[in-house]
Amino acid sequence: MMSSEHLTCGWLERLLFLLVKLCLTFAVPFRPAPNGTDCTAKGPASYILVFTGHWSPQAFPKQYPLFRPPAQWSKLIAVSHNNHFRLWEEGTTASLGVQNFAELGVTVEVMKTAKEARKKRVVGAMYRTAGIPNGIGHSSTEMLLQPRNSLVSLMVKMIPSPDWFVGVNSLNLCEGNQWKQDVTVDLHPYDAGTDSGFTFSSPNFPTNPKENVTKITSQIPNHPANSFYYPRLKELPPLASVKFTRQSRSGDRQTLMSNHILPNSIIPRHFSATPLDCEVSLWSSWGLCLGPCSRGGVRHRTRYILLRPANAGTPCPELEEQAECLPHSCRKRQ
Repeated sequence: MMSSEHLTCGWLERLLFLLVKLCLTFAVPFRPAPNGTDCTAKGPASYILVFTGHWSPQAFPKQYPLFRPPAQWSKLIAVSHNNHFRLWEEGTTASLGVQNFAELGVTVEVMKTAKEARKKRVVGAMYRTAGIPNGIGHSSTEMLLQPRNSLVSLMVKMIPSPDWFVGVNSLNLCEGNQWKQDVTVDLHPYDAGTDSGFTFSSPNFPTNPKENVTKITSQIPNHPANSFYYPRLKELPPLASVKFTRQSRSGDRQTLMSNHILPNSIIPRHFSATPLDCEVSLWSSWGLCLGPCSRGGVRHRTRYILLRPANAGTPCPELEEQAECLPHSCRKRQ
């Protein structure tokens, strides 16, 4: 015969089991927002995207590409999506599509990836603009964003460069139940981590294994040969910018702008010139001592200019130096 103590424990165990089962039955499971962006706007929004290049020899005088090819921008690729998609992301390894675009400007692979993601409803639409044949210029396109895909990512390759680009990663143009009216983002250069070149015109030298996508700054990479190495600057001036302007739903909507042409209402910003200090080589070895041995000879050494100064940068120092040498080391005249 079971004791009262055993009966009490059995009832407690059964009661606990029933309570757990009841909680599991009626509990509301956690589900993320269906669109992955928490945008609750009632309808879509139309935007004009304007990309502006600020890559000028005044703002970026070091090794500025003047020919073969001159500084220019590739076509722009943009994708509207939700939180379950990434076109590119700092601190992660570039996909094959991002690598092909950052190195060669080829969009086939990256657009293929976006199309596959569109079938899963994590990508809304894809957009492209023509390239810009100069470092300074504009391109534009119209975008239609849905609440379920209110994030925008884009990339533009720098030409020439090893694998450098500017871009936006997952910019949300919706806040709560409202679409944002105007958003402007300054763009800075990124290294895709797939080519090890230091300069704009570096030959192809694959990075193996790939490194993560990293932001290029005035001191990173910390090497004088780097085309963006400006140690006097705390940060680089914006290399480009992108502006999103929401269009009215009424009949007076603006006409889609042609590439490289801006209406008078949009004025490109101007940035102060970046000072570029002179860079010189190391001194050569001292030459032979020449002159009358009785009074001691004179010897010379030289150096040459690696990079001429620009925009009120530090001027070049003396390129030749002489010093006296001891009588016993001078060369006697014949």
